[in-house]
Amino acid sequence: MYSTQMEAAKKGIFTKEMEIVARDENMTKEELMEKMAQGRVVIPANINHKSLYPRAVGEGTKTKVNVNLGVSEDCCDYCGEMVKVQKAIEYGADAIMDLSTFGDTKKFRRELVEKSIVMLGTVPMYDAVAKLGKNIKEMSVEELFRVVEEHCEDGIDFLTIHAGLNRTCVDRLKNNKRLTKIVSRGGSILFQWMMLNDKENPFFEHYDRLLDICRKYDVTLSLGDGLRPGSIHDSTDAPQIQELLILGELTKRAWEKDVQVMIEGPGHVPMHEIVTNMQIEKKLCHNAPFYVLGPLVTDIAPGYDHITAAIGGAIAASSGADFLCYVTPAEHLRLPTLEDMKEGIMASRIAGHAADIAKGLKGAIEWDHRMSKFRGELNWKGMFSECIDPEKAEAYRASSAPIEEEVCTMCGDLCPMKRCNEILD
Repeated sequence: MYSTQMEAAKKGIFTKEMEIVARDENMTKEELMEKMAQGRVVIPANINHKSLYPRAVGEGTKTKVNVNLGVSEDCCDYCGEMVKVQKAIEYGADAIMDLSTFGDTKKFRRELVEKSIVMLGTVPMYDAVAKLGKNIKEMSVEELFRVVEEHCEDGIDFLTIHAGLNRTCVDRLKNNKRLTKIVSRGGSILFQWMMLNDKENPFFEHYDRLLDICRKYDVTLSLGDGLRPGSIHDSTDAPQIQELLILGELTKRAWEKDVQVMIEGPGHVPMHEIVTNMQIEKKLCHNAPFYVLGPLVTDIAPGYDHITAAIGGAIAASSGADFLCYVTPAEHLRLPTLEDMKEGIMASRIAGHAADIAKGLKGAIEWDHRMSKFRGELNWKGMFSECIDPEKAEAYRASSAPIEEEVCTMCGDLCPMKRCNEILD
């Protein structure tokens, strides 16, 4: 018997989830189980998420992409968000995080678990605000843990908990001037609770209780980076690294209880610091899977931050990041629309795939070779079948019809593929 996927791997038990992952990732049974036993690969799979198609995150697996959605007090349309859920899965997302902070969060969460085949994540501190009101100071430790357990009971596969944001990290924050202070929503709520009550972070102080809950439901703990940089000025500073040191210690304690762990990371990072950030996380957190937001490589592009994040994401994933949290054109500006979401997913998927090629992941570059073969043959049907977004590619071609059906309107009769094929074939 086993309680978690990690415990099963340590005991040499090959679960049905591992069987699916090993097949999809072109990994041997032995390779996958060894990496899981060491904590280098996780399979977030809550025992109560019955509709889940399991996926792995970590070393030697395809770079995964997460989509954030959910409602706020200003934009509270749960039906619209459920449409996003369905489309996100259709567009190839590997995970969905419900970041709702208002309304009937439980009903939406349960519907998500019932209908979603991809892994699901939440940030319980957001829900604590939705359930308990905005008087942060009055939230009790018991109430906070009750919200955590409710999310686990409902079937959520991974939880973002900012357990590393302790008093030592707060001192680092106070002693190091930042331009953007704390940009993590969950981290800022915990920081406010700690300051108003003059107490330690309850998830740090009562960490073993948190681990026991996660183990009970086999929920993967996604250790949040409450002090992630929200500007490239603040990147790789003392508060960020101090928290990462704490997260490394918490990771080892989780593994002792067979609880699967991911580490969350920046944030805003200039290009020349991305590789260093990936290396520091893997070193300090013992090669636990790394889950990054972007990272965004410049601060000046609101409206185009899916591009700044894709640049950073490709570098990060090729250097060790395992899981990309998508960023949309609406980042820093508004709640994303359905079209914003699609742009963000495609940008992150492209970044992740480019990184998989660079890492030499089995099967990654073959996808590109198939596309190139069809392109060389001017086989449009074949090209569309290999597109990451066939719908957009077909619409672009249909919008500008060439005189000769074989070519496109960019080159027309001067198409180099056509001319070479005529001579060489």
